[in-house]
Amino acid sequence: MDLKTLTLTIEDGIAVVTLNRPPVNAQNAEMRAEITEVFDTLSDMDEVAAIVLTGSGKLFSAGADIRERPNLAATPGAYGRHNRLVRESYYAVVECSKPVIAAINGAALGAGFGLVMGSDIWVASEDAYVSMPEINVGLAGGVTFLQKFFSQSRARRMFYTGMQVSAQELYRLGLVEACLPAAELMPYAMGIAREIASKSPIAVRLAKEAARMTLTMPPRDAYRYEQGNTVALSKTEDTKEAQRAFFEKRKPVFTGR
Repeated sequence: MDLKTLTLTIEDGIAVVTLNRPPVNAQNAEMRAEITEVFDTLSDMDEVAAIVLTGSGKLFSAGADIRERPNLAATPGAYGRHNRLVRESYYAVVECSKPVIAAINGAALGAGFGLVMGSDIWVASEDAYVSMPEINVGLAGGVTFLQKFFSQSRARRMFYTGMQVSAQELYRLGLVEACLPAAELMPYAMGIAREIASKSPIAVRLAKEAARMTLTMPPRDAYRYEQGNTVALSKTEDTKEAQRAFFEKRKPVFTGR
């Protein structure tokens, strides 16, 4: 991939995707197309077990590049195409078959916070914060996701005012796994990624799928769905190997079958 706004590295089963559009990693059409391409590609790569998503410089992402907005409404169909691209870049992260760890290295605003909320696991540096500041530029978007993670009062306060929420407050609320000095952020995120990469790739894929699919299911259907996954996994060589290794007190060797 010839990437202009992202950097991608893959080593030992872990992909690191870095938003890299200085000075503030604002998301334009090019970056969103690249996010979609990269996450769709990583989703299909057997050699990738987990993904860490972070930002270059001192910000995770300042959100949408507002310079793309002024002329959209004047062109028939332009806003529809723009919104579709925004949605698909978000859902490329959400629907990726590999667990995504957001390493929030600084401010994650608007669509930047959207990418965090589309990730599976969040960790943050001590100077990071999140907000949905669209109201400050006369726009309104994102409450769908805010209300998934925050109480009604906090979500709506954030939405109506653009309120910033610090990494320390995110940790107090249990939304991030850790609030760390900047130098410790990536090692911590990579440690989680390595732990995931040590598991059966088939089991991790179905675990990610179940975590996403069961969100909208009634509890009885969701539990039955997960039980179906367990039955399917019990027939795989990886599950048999995991159970042998458990009883033999050794590290399992997975083949992805």
